[in-house]
Amino acid sequence: MTALRDQISAAMDLVDQPIARAFSLPAPFYTDPAIFELERKALFLSDWVLACRADQVAQPGDYHTLNTAGGPVIVIHGHDGTVRAFANVCRHRGSILLEGVGRCTRIVCPYHAWSYHTDGRLASAPDMESTLNFNADGNGLIPLGMETWAGFIFVTYNENPTPLRTHLGDFPDRMASHRLDDMRHVWSTHIPCACNWKLLLENAMETYHTGLVHRDTVGTQTSRDIETIGEWLCIQVMSGRSIATLPDAPPPFPIINGLDDEARKGTYFTIILPTCQLVMAQDCLWWLNVVPIAVDKSILEISGCFPEDTIKLPNFDALAAPYFERWEKVGHEDVGILERQQRGLGSVLHQPGRLSHRDEQVRALNLWVLKKLQGHTP
Repeated sequence: MTALRDQISAAMDLVDQPIARAFSLPAPFYTDPAIFELERKALFLSDWVLACRADQVAQPGDYHTLNTAGGPVIVIHGHDGTVRAFANVCRHRGSILLEGVGRCTRIVCPYHAWSYHTDGRLASAPDMESTLNFNADGNGLIPLGMETWAGFIFVTYNENPTPLRTHLGDFPDRMASHRLDDMRHVWSTHIPCACNWKLLLENAMETYHTGLVHRDTVGTQTSRDIETIGEWLCIQVMSGRSIATLPDAPPPFPIINGLDDEARKGTYFTIILPTCQLVMAQDCLWWLNVVPIAVDKSILEISGCFPEDTIKLPNFDALAAPYFERWEKVGHEDVGILERQQRGLGSVLHQPGRLSHRDEQVRALNLWVLKKLQGHTP
């Protein structure tokens, strides 16, 4: 632990500087399993992570499964009308219970047929009659903390978390005119990534790379840094039209009703720390949710939402197709360059590099991570 503390302190000296003097993080913060394990405890098991939209589990019995850094999770709408989150593991011998999304009347383990009510209570456990002191009440599904904001469901492993609304700070007020409550989920894809989780989020918070990595798709972009209060970061990519479609496919949908003047100037790229990026354009919302699996392995979930009135428009599916194409194509371009970066960070000769003024939010993300790690390192 002393060695980790020294590494964090040395990294802090490099990062906690004005941007004109700052450096990138040392390579071990992307390649060392010991640092990743500390991040898992200090960040992923302590803070809020995005699970899904409430409209994805709108009806009793609807469930949505997801991977997290703490393991597989079920979000399920109970037949009593309450939405809950549970570890997606059987209390018998740990089998995964549900896969994907769907609807059920009861959760049944595919291994030995233990079953659970949609409120998490054990319903049946075959052939357990002779097991001494077996208590059905003590063998229900294990719950996670859960809170909902603006239609987003967040979960946490922390038994005493900071309230989600406190964690979000001024995010809800700053994004109020996007009317996130009125959004409805319409599309998702998942991309496996052979890279550290931080690379995905760093990349998402700078436009320095877009003219090269995305030269044939979104092209060169400019952005401004937005000051925030709370556990979130923000840039605004400047454009008088939605950039949720490619430049050669003008967005067909109207702007969000009541959008304020600042929001009309461009698209907000945000990170709700530690791992969720919400992107608010003038006509829609999409997110990039990062699931850290290992120090050099992540999953990138990309999902999209539109206002309910937009979804009701004639030919919505056909009109929305260019959005889905843009989100997936650009996502694969990002993952390709980041996997290349991950391989480069494995060089024994790599040294931290100097940052550009366009890397300010990269520095902010790294500084937030280091401060959290310091708080969990004796």
